[in-house]
Amino acid sequence: MFESKEGQRVPDITFRTRTDKGWRDVTSSELFSGKSVIVFSLPGAFTPTCSSSHVPRFSQLVPAFKARGIDNVVCMSVNDAFVMNEWRASQNAENITFIPDGNGEFTDGMGLLVNKEDLGFGRRSWRYSMLVRDGVIEKMFIEPDLPGDPFEVSDADTMFEYLAPGADKPLDIAVFSRPGCEYCAEAKSLLAAADLEFETLELNTAYSDRTLRAISAATSVPQIFINGELIGGAAELKTWLSEQTEKAA
Repeated sequence: MFESKEGQRVPDITFRTRTDKGWRDVTSSELFSGKSVIVFSLPGAFTPTCSSSHVPRFSQLVPAFKARGIDNVVCMSVNDAFVMNEWRASQNAENITFIPDGNGEFTDGMGLLVNKEDLGFGRRSWRYSMLVRDGVIEKMFIEPDLPGDPFEVSDADTMFEYLAPGADKPLDIAVFSRPGCEYCAEAKSLLAAADLEFETLELNTAYSDRTLRAISAATSVPQIFINGELIGGAAELKTWLSEQTEKAA
């Protein structure tokens, strides 16, 4: 089993990051001193679980974390600055700070530098997340020491539950839309007025009419889904929003 570092200070490291203006050194002090920071570390940029689950969900919950006093969310990996910058861009995760631990010094100091030579990776980070306040580790979620790449406890939702036990998470909302659709525009306006974030999928760009029929058994747009539930079109969304307001009253 890996040793928890709760109650200890984070390693004092200088990270070599890269900006449009060239190389920029970032120290542990700059990242953590006087701040509440969530760090999640993973085996490698562009790898499947990291790209499909770990980074996206943390990115989605950044506003909820910040609403609960978190100053920054950091993604760390034993990769170089160029790789980390390209990965952040491909993930559209500008609200997360990507830190390259290229030589593995920080990860080694955390006691979580592991051998991945069987995959041709060399030495990489074990997957974990932690909450750091003013440079001191308050809480760690370290994946169990099992074969492969377990992903059970270092996820964003587990960290959110630690910060705000029982609190409601942001809704997952998707709008199937098409350009020039007035009802689609109405639905998006209703969601925006309710201060609800949503993702828009445009016809013939993100999906086809066959996809819409397969998922919602409908041919008209918009079709709005919230937390896996088909709400329907703009009229149904208006009713749903009204019901939510009544419940909150």
